[in-house]
Amino acid sequence: MGEDSASQTIDAMFAALGDWRGEALARLRGLIKQADHDVIEELKWKKPSNPAGVPVWSDAGMICTGEVYKDHVKLTFAKGAALEDPRRLFNASLDGNVRRAIDVHEGETVDASAFMALVRAAVALNKSHPTRG
Repeated sequence: MGEDSASQTIDAMFAALGDWRGEALARLRGLIKQADHDVIEELKWKKPSNPAGVPVWSDAGMICTGEVYKDHVKLTFAKGAALEDPRRLFNASLDGNVRRAIDVHEGETVDASAFMALVRAAVALNKSHPTRG
């Protein structure tokens, strides 16, 4: 699937949610794109229980994924444990050695400047140690 097709599918996925979760993910997606104009959007890990797959944002390696749950959305940073998080946005997956996540529940907002700083830090880390995917 090409990036344009993936972006269109992600647009449709978020719109189809029809609630605050789609709006929250669309806002965070916009911040990711604002923080990194070279970001690549993809859909990965398609399976029968999730036929569209999981939105993934990458630049010289994976930055983060966006997942939808019944009562929250989750942005998981692939190398989050290696990132400075002075504003303490990471609030999930804190025990792992590699990933860190931000869970957002209805009515919560994520500090835009702090979130974009995390995205930029993730890209800088990827570019200092590039990997595929």
